Amino acid sequence: MKKSILSLIIMLQLVGSGVLAQQAAIQRINPTNWWVGMKNPNLQLLVYGPDAGSLTYTINYPGVRLLKTHTAENPNYAFLDLTISPATKPGTIKIVGKRGSQMLTQPFVLKARDKSPKGQGVTAADFIYLAMPDRFANGDESNDKFADMADSNADRANPFYRHGGDLAGAAQHLDYLKDLGVTAIWFTPVLENNQPLTNEGGAMRSAYHGYGFTDHYAIDKRLGGNEAYKAFVKKAHDAGFRVVQDAVYNHVGVNHWILKDLPMKNWLHQWPTYTNTSYKYQSVTDPHGAERDRHVMLDGWFVPFLPDLNQSNPFVANFLIQHALWSVENFGVDAWRVDTYMYNDQPFMNRCNQALLDEYPKIHIFGESWVNNVVDQAYYTRNKIDFPFKSNQPGGLDFVLYSSMLDALKQKFSWDDGVNRFYQALAQDAVYQDPTRLVTFLDNHDTDRFLSVIGDDLDKYKIGITWLLTTRGIPSLYYGTEILMKNFKDPSDAEVRRDFPGGFPGDKENKFETAGRTDRENEAFQFVRKLATYRRNTPALHSGKLMQFLPQDGTYVYFRYDGAKTVMVATNTNDKELRLDTSRFAERMNGYSSARNVLTDQSIGDLKQINLPAKSALVLELIN
Repeated sequence: MKKSILSLIIMLQLVGSGVLAQQAAIQRINPTNWWVGMKNPNLQLLVYGPDAGSLTYTINYPGVRLLKTHTAENPNYAFLDLTISPATKPGTIKIVGKRGSQMLTQPFVLKARDKSPKGQGVTAADFIYLAMPDRFANGDESNDKFADMADSNADRANPFYRHGGDLAGAAQHLDYLKDLGVTAIWFTPVLENNQPLTNEGGAMRSAYHGYGFTDHYAIDKRLGGNEAYKAFVKKAHDAGFRVVQDAVYNHVGVNHWILKDLPMKNWLHQWPTYTNTSYKYQSVTDPHGAERDRHVMLDGWFVPFLPDLNQSNPFVANFLIQHALWSVENFGVDAWRVDTYMYNDQPFMNRCNQALLDEYPKIHIFGESWVNNVVDQAYYTRNKIDFPFKSNQPGGLDFVLYSSMLDALKQKFSWDDGVNRFYQALAQDAVYQDPTRLVTFLDNHDTDRFLSVIGDDLDKYKIGITWLLTTRGIPSLYYGTEILMKNFKDPSDAEVRRDFPGGFPGDKENKFETAGRTDRENEAFQFVRKLATYRRNTPALHSGKLMQFLPQDGTYVYFRYDGAKTVMVATNTNDKELRLDTSRFAERMNGYSSARNVLTDQSIGDLKQINLPAKSALVLELIN
């Protein structure tokens, strides 16, 4: 199957490049529109249609100049380099293409930039909620499936099919997220995934997850389409939320419209026979590594049905960068999560990041680089290591801290194990330019669920949530973790992507409501809610300095503090209660005579010794 998919794509490209002379036409222009007043005056239009590359193009619009027309191997494409002066007025450009006696006129709209919020970023003061739209809530059953799409299935009884969740459904539950203490919403990708079912592990699966784009300029209509996404972002902004868009640069879906008639063979990374990436990220940073290993890691395909884009091709690079800018400007999103970050061409990533930052200086960008050590993680963000290549990515997903927090809760305490793993990960923060911009998490859509990993232990759950919401970084919570959704990726990742109970018509239970949750689920929800609310209102906790002390006997203590307030977090990971002698924390505790337990609102009058129940985490606001 792998070889046949690659052969089909190459065949389609060759067929496209051999089209005989015919009546020229323009069927698509990407981007679909642009704006006047963008900081970068340059724009490259991709023009597509039968024999569109054979036309001679002209543009006559005040302030807009056509600098150059590029043709491609495939005569159905042309690439037009435009420059748009700062004084240009909004309006409709007429793009004129001529060939002999034939003349085509194609409109292209230049819009005025509106003043709605966009590119606002997320910071350590935020609390991100990650949800899969298809599995979160269904607000419009009429868009569950469409007969004209490659995958017309929608069946909640099948874990691998689409279930009908959409943007309208998510919008209906913003009050729930606000009450939980969430300040930012991150969806797995919402772009069109008009993919056929694919055979993965012997089961036919849909692209409900969103990571196989088939049209960069269309939001999947099963989620509601472009207007529904605009409406969601506006409603979220009006309610005080930031919105994170999930970007994919490394690959597209096998059904992407461009792949059906490739502009040029090197639009994709091509191999004599199908070549998968090795997934061995060490080959990229290894100073002794072989170029062959690096080549396979970066240019091999992620999976057979997600063709690998060649970002060293300048036309591909422009296409992707302009789409990123278009998405922020068109929809008003605030931050950018980048899928499979470490598989991309890194000079391209720097160029793309810089284009976003130049236009939207406050935007935050955090990529997925699933590594197991601090050095490799630092390579893909702004760092202080003398690497030959220097990344400009402002943030990143903190997989190292993720695994260390899980180890701290699963392992017995020893010299290097247990809670020492958490301490040691933070002790290496000096390699990052700004570790507070890393996004922290306990689970996500690609991992086993947190509660299952820690043995369905509510006490350990509370410790993990406490760490997530009180240590450095930007915390992210996977949907349902707050109501104790659990499972392992066994037999597939569909088990950790189950529907949110109450989000779909006919659900017997509604976990969005207090009455629909069990006592245990409400205890977990209220725990997250109380700590997230306190965190949001306490700058010392989310943006203050961090000082940690060496773990001892299964206990771990750290402080978050600024000029106005000091918060002490004391953790006991043992199965027995302990009395904590605080004399060794005098560096941070001198001058404080009492404390308030943030989680219970109880007062503590004697700080010389603190009682730590078994498997507990205390959050204490120190009082002079």
